[in-house]
Amino acid sequence: TSSKRTLRTLFRPAALPLPVISEKSPSQKKLLAYHKGKEQQKMINQLLIDRALEVYYISMDETDKRDAAPPVTELPSTVRKYFFIKYYLFLKNCVQSNPMVPIQQQWLRSMLAMVPQSLMEGRDRELLTEDILKEIVMDYEKSMQRCVLRRALITPDIKELDKLEEEAPLPLLPLGLDFSSTWHDSYIKAKKQIISTLHILHPTMKTLLDFGYSAFFNFLVVDFSSSRLKGPVDCKSLKTDASLSCSKAEDKIMSIWYQRVIGLFTQSEALDGVKLDQLESFYNCVAVLMSNQLKELLQRTTEVFVKLFDPEDRSRLPIFKMDLTFDDNRMEFYPSLQDLEEAILFVVDCIGQTLQNFQTIRAWLTGGTATLDAELPAHTVQWAKSTLQKSIRNNLEGPKEHFKGYVENYGWFVDGSAEERINRFIAEQPSFDEYT
Repeated sequence: TSSKRTLRTLFRPAALPLPVISEKSPSQKKLLAYHKGKEQQKMINQLLIDRALEVYYISMDETDKRDAAPPVTELPSTVRKYFFIKYYLFLKNCVQSNPMVPIQQQWLRSMLAMVPQSLMEGRDRELLTEDILKEIVMDYEKSMQRCVLRRALITPDIKELDKLEEEAPLPLLPLGLDFSSTWHDSYIKAKKQIISTLHILHPTMKTLLDFGYSAFFNFLVVDFSSSRLKGPVDCKSLKTDASLSCSKAEDKIMSIWYQRVIGLFTQSEALDGVKLDQLESFYNCVAVLMSNQLKELLQRTTEVFVKLFDPEDRSRLPIFKMDLTFDDNRMEFYPSLQDLEEAILFVVDCIGQTLQNFQTIRAWLTGGTATLDAELPAHTVQWAKSTLQKSIRNNLEGPKEHFKGYVENYGWFVDGSAEERINRFIAEQPSFDEYT
């Protein structure tokens, strides 16, 4: 019926401008051409909007059509903008619903071929590989979808549309990086440079490593592994034995290992192939290698000493002599439990202070004073002391209970309680039988 709105009543037909037939001057023609271009652009924009409204109107159901807006000429700008946004989202949904070209299986196989086989073994790693491949496929499809969308549609410059766009902008290419060449050339160049400048590959370094291995592989600065077989030891003797053992070990290393190293570098063959401008770096490499050997010796000695107090293996746990004393009406251990803990931790400090005065080869040859860095790492010292303190407290639970039993059973004899009971009993003047 005439009362119903149809597409013809909603959307008017496009009207082209009437042709202008007259003789004009060049300036007038130029001005008219500019005006005509603007009119045509305005007309094209109007046609696009009308077409968008028409397509959107066709996509609506009958209920929405009955409540549709009035003809285009009567629509306010906000409503027209709303319809345009709806039309853009409709086209975007159409593009996104199209199937994407799947990722080629050859690409995935090439990616897996670049992963070392050792990292692919095991059930957990197989599951991890599957998850990573699924993530790669999802990222690929998402990227392809976004790429196709940006090629097919241009996002209109409407502020309200920015709130509806959930996708982040595509990442920009990094600036200043050259991807034209592969990494292989730079890898080969770096490898050649390392071979020519890495002094650890020098034959002298191999000889130095052999000296350290033969001197230290079965040697400890302090060895209390057989202390339990010798019977109980007091804290003072423990400190004395630790100091003497460290001093003897330092003299032995100085007279055997260090002298062999000095003899090696007094020979001219030790510097074969080393250029004059590389001498400093070469001797620095020697100092680092020697420092690492001394540190490894001290660290291994510390670990062996700490292992003596392993709560799960008490077969080599040292036995300490302690006296239960009574003086000035007080019962206590001598030495105290705190003194025992300090004596055991003293051994760790004594090990860490050993081998700290060895000159570097460069300093020995030139008369300098530089020494090798053989200091134990701070984390190693902290680990050793914390482990020993925990083990000492656990092992002292027995003596503490023993001491507690003495105090509970006999403490009333020495704290005045017994004397007070006797005096009170006598003051009561008991009978002979009660005395008995």
